Amino acid sequence: MSTALEQHRLYRMTHPDSIAMFGASNNPSSMGTIILRALLAFRYPGKVYPVHPREKEVQGLKAYSRVGELPEAPDLAVIVLPTAIVCDTLEECGAKGIRNAVIVSGGFKEVGPEGAQREKRLVEIADKYGIKIIGPNCLGITNTHSRINTTPHSYRGNPGFIGMVSQSGSFVTQMFEYLDQFGLGFSTAFSIGNEANTDLVDCLEYLGTCPHTKVIALYVEAIRRGREFVETARKIVPEKPIVALYVGGSETGRKAALSHTGSMSGPDALYDGIFRQSGVIRASSITELFDLCMAFGRLPLPQGNRVFIQTHSGGPGAVAADACGRAGLELPSPSDQTRDALKDLVPATASIKNPIDLTFTKDVMQFFSTIPAALLSDPLCDLLMFYFYAPLEMIKRALIQIGVSKEELDKNLAGVLKSIAQQMKTLITKSKKPVVCFSYHNTSEPAVKALFDNDLPFYEGPERAVRTIQAMTTYMTLKEKIAAQDKAVQAGQTQASP
Repeated sequence: MSTALEQHRLYRMTHPDSIAMFGASNNPSSMGTIILRALLAFRYPGKVYPVHPREKEVQGLKAYSRVGELPEAPDLAVIVLPTAIVCDTLEECGAKGIRNAVIVSGGFKEVGPEGAQREKRLVEIADKYGIKIIGPNCLGITNTHSRINTTPHSYRGNPGFIGMVSQSGSFVTQMFEYLDQFGLGFSTAFSIGNEANTDLVDCLEYLGTCPHTKVIALYVEAIRRGREFVETARKIVPEKPIVALYVGGSETGRKAALSHTGSMSGPDALYDGIFRQSGVIRASSITELFDLCMAFGRLPLPQGNRVFIQTHSGGPGAVAADACGRAGLELPSPSDQTRDALKDLVPATASIKNPIDLTFTKDVMQFFSTIPAALLSDPLCDLLMFYFYAPLEMIKRALIQIGVSKEELDKNLAGVLKSIAQQMKTLITKSKKPVVCFSYHNTSEPAVKALFDNDLPFYEGPERAVRTIQAMTTYMTLKEKIAAQDKAVQAGQTQASP
């Protein structure tokens, strides 16, 4: 029996067994060639048929002079050709039996009335043959699990859990490397361009059915089908969060969106309402968009907004507390039972209030194990903010004191950091509560890398961590509200039925 994903109309687009490639050649600098090489470098497992009017072989693959010569009707056509011949090429694809196309070529409605007429003809051809189009004026699809990449950038990183729909190609391709530094990656990402006959809502619906996708990220310049967007998002949100970055709310942003994809944007207030009604979390920047995705994909959801802050330094703890207050998060004091449990673990200089400022610990390893375990077991704690810096320096000194040479320090430190990260992961699993780590370390630091290697989020600074926590608590509220509303509607329909 096929799954909901396999039944979706975009499934064959994202899981093609064969691809016809138009525009690739033996010229290494052409866009079509670059895309073909990126596809092959990604180890795409299916058949690839380059179509070229003169070349007998393209990038080591047998080439075909026209579509009619192909030995089969491929599942997907990737078209990277001059604008003037795109429509005729799509017509030939339709006649061959190809029913899915990624059209990278630009020069359509985004350039004005003449381009809009070309795009109208493109849609007419697609409708005639039942062809689903991603684009034109796009970079297409990256599905890391079926190993298809129609973009000109080689995919960097592992298969991930972030589903992406973007009205900008760069916010797919430039994110490959950006996400990889956090140990993150896409499940499936769509660069949808002009959305000729496949739009943001269609791709959102697909990602809602995708089992590899834990969280959905959107880059939005305009939503054409507002009602359908709200309906689709509300169906998805109870199962997985949706985070959106909307641009175009300002006059300058609106003009930029219009020239980019020909989209007509709306004011911020309008989109705030659309997102609120649909349960979508709005991000304020591309950095925040993926900050939120990292937490949603790696942590359990908090059951409330009560935050404990564990720190060894008063300043970062105070900044975190201030940020929590501004975000509407609660900072209760630990229970008497928790305070008693901590007394034997912390020095007399510690403040067991909230923030829980330890100054230092009698046993540095307890900073990462026994102490956070006690805090997470407190019924007043819904989630833990965790600041660390000095304990890592103390670990280095401790290793040196026990005789570890400087030459062996990095190797031994890596093992200790891995153990610490695994302990943190175990604490989260056992408590079923999120732990959000923050510091002022660079993401390339070994301690941070150990967290990422164990699927734990980390944020540079408390403000980013707090915004993430706020988004998680907001999502829980929206999720519960939508569930209650849908339940009420269903109850009303049941009562009204004969």
